[in-house]
This record gives sequence, C-alpha cells and structure tokens, in this order.
Amino acid sequence: MTTEHDHLVQATRHIARAEEMVTEQRDLIDTLPPGLYEAVFEDKTEKTANPDLAIGNWVMRCEMRTLDDIRALGGNDTADERRFATAARVSETNLALYRTFAQPMVRTLVNPQLAQFMQQLHPLRLQYDLLSNANPFMAPVAGLADQVRKNRVPLATDNPFVTLQETVSGQIIAALNAWRDIIETAAERTFMAVYRSPALQAAVGIDPAAKRALRRAAKHPLHRELLQKRTAELRARIPVGGLREAGIRALIYAGMGRRAVDERGFEVLLRIRPAHGDMPLSEFKALVREQYLILLVDTEAALVALSSMLPADADVRRKTFDLIKQVLSACGEFSAEDKERLLRIARAFGVEDNAATVRNLTLISTQNEPQAKAS
Repeated sequence: MTTEHDHLVQATRHIARAEEMVTEQRDLIDTLPPGLYEAVFEDKTEKTANPDLAIGNWVMRCEMRTLDDIRALGGNDTADERRFATAARVSETNLALYRTFAQPMVRTLVNPQLAQFMQQLHPLRLQYDLLSNANPFMAPVAGLADQVRKNRVPLATDNPFVTLQETVSGQIIAALNAWRDIIETAAERTFMAVYRSPALQAAVGIDPAAKRALRRAAKHPLHRELLQKRTAELRARIPVGGLREAGIRALIYAGMGRRAVDERGFEVLLRIRPAHGDMPLSEFKALVREQYLILLVDTEAALVALSSMLPADADVRRKTFDLIKQVLSACGEFSAEDKERLLRIARAFGVEDNAATVRNLTLISTQNEPQAKAS
C-alpha cells in the first residue's frame, strides 16, 4: 500500500529532478527571447518524438505566458496594495540614494572585467559551476560515474541499506521542508511588520487609511524615449546581416506559432551550430534576442528583407531551409500554422520547389544526427 510518505518522497524527487533539469538547461533559458515563460515537464513515453534529444526521463518545454495568466491566479486586496506600494517607494528612495552617492564611486573602482568576475562568483551561479565540468577538480567524477553505471546492481527491496536510504531520505525531506517553512514564515512576517506600518506608509506618501485601489504610476518620459530609440535602432537593423541572421530570424518566425521552446529543438540547434561557424554561445544568444525583437517591431518588413540577406547560391538557401525544418521537427509533427509559416519562409528563401513537400510535412527523424555536446 502506498503511504503518504511515499507520495511525499516521490513528489520531492520530481521537484529535485525538475530543479536539476532547469540547471542543465541554463543555456536554453538564457537563449529564450524576452518574455514570461512557464517550464513544463512531460514524461518520456513510447510516443515521445526524438527522445534521445531530451535529457533524463522528462522533456522540458518553456511555454510563453502573459500577465493575464498571472492575474488569473488571483489578486491582492487594498491593504496588500498599500504594502507593496510602500515597498516600491522605499526601493525607489534607496535606488536614488545609491545612484547619487555610491554609484559614481563604484563605477570608478570597478571595471567591466572585475564586474564579470564578481558575477561569476555570485553564490547562486558558483554553487553550480563548482560541481560542473568547468571545475577541473570534478573531472574524476565523470569517470567514476561511468564506472558506477556499468557496475550497477539492483538491490532487493528488503535490503537494509535501501531501508536506511529511505529513512534518511525522509528525514532530509522533513528537515528541508521545516527549514523552508521557517524561512518563508520569517520573510512574510518581516515584510508585514515593516511595510504595513502606518508611520512608514505615511512617510513615503501612502495614505494608510485609503480604501480605494492605488493608481498605477505612469511611465516615465525617459522610458518612452528609450523605447522609441531602441525601436528605431531595431528598424534600422532589419536589412542588416547575412545568412546567419536570416536563418535565425526565419527559424524564430517559423516557431513563433507554437508559443513554446522545446529542449529537443534547442539540442538539435546546438549540435548543428559548430558545423556552421564558430560563433560563441553568448553571441548566439544575443543574436536570437535581437532577431526576435526585430520580428516584433515589424514582422512583414523583417520577412521581406530575408531575400536580400541571403546569398545568391540556391543550394545554400535550400540547405538552410532544410536545417530550419530539422530543428522544428525535433519536437514532433507540424501543425497547420507551422506549415503556413514554413511556406512563407520557403518563398522568402526562394525555394518554392519545396512548397509541395512543406504541405505534406511529416516527422523528420534526428536520431541519426552525430552526437555533439553543447558548449
């Protein structure tokens, strides 16, 4: 009979595995275009397309969400709005003080190289890097792990070490849950004690007795000016670039209808990337974001410009178009919208002879692709 403890152990393992997968997919997450995403994990089954492209027993997919999805989860009451408004005012005051007195000194003492080094030493990043291949002292662990896998022997369920493992695991789970509850309770009570204070609310200009919802602050004129400037810059870069920029732009457009990024498609992209140039992964991520923003600014102009960005060689265009189909097919069958978008890309690439095959697209297998570890 399955006990509540067994369910708790299983749920905790799933959560730990999910956290591990998010860590393993940091490059995918860093490459995502700007926006709000929900990480969705699905079990691998016999029906999963190209399972070899997904790490572990799950397939991770990042689905786009909007603020309306968050609002649907529930809102705050008037008292909560006052507390958060007070916290925002205090934060703005602290930021103004920092920019006035501390920022000039920090900019004088810290150069970009030191700032990057300090970023790499951040505890949230360092705790993963120390246990990754980036740490040369962890190199023997890979060999030991392979040796353990090759010599792994299943144990009987009544083995005392299995029983001990479950007991210790349960104790660790209980300890971590208790620690989480203590931290979250302390954080909540601290927030309530500080920001619900009528004196603090009045000091930052919030009426402690206000019963109506607070008005949202208008956008700062500087923000509007910066947004217009950035939009103009992106419009100016619509026709700029070559095969690489055109391929990335076309790939993003073809996959935008899915409103999700699957780790299998990203893995295919990483495998074929070394064969098409030596662009560092950091530059590739920046290129993806820029091309996505260009499509948001003016989709039609961005697609029209593709033909002028591509080389005249028809064979190169056709190969690039085939790579786009290969990346998209890694996640499974094509939808009707996928096919329509691919048809639009086929016309822009001048490979209309592929239009008939696009209409009858089926799953393109990637299991025979050469294995290459993502950099």
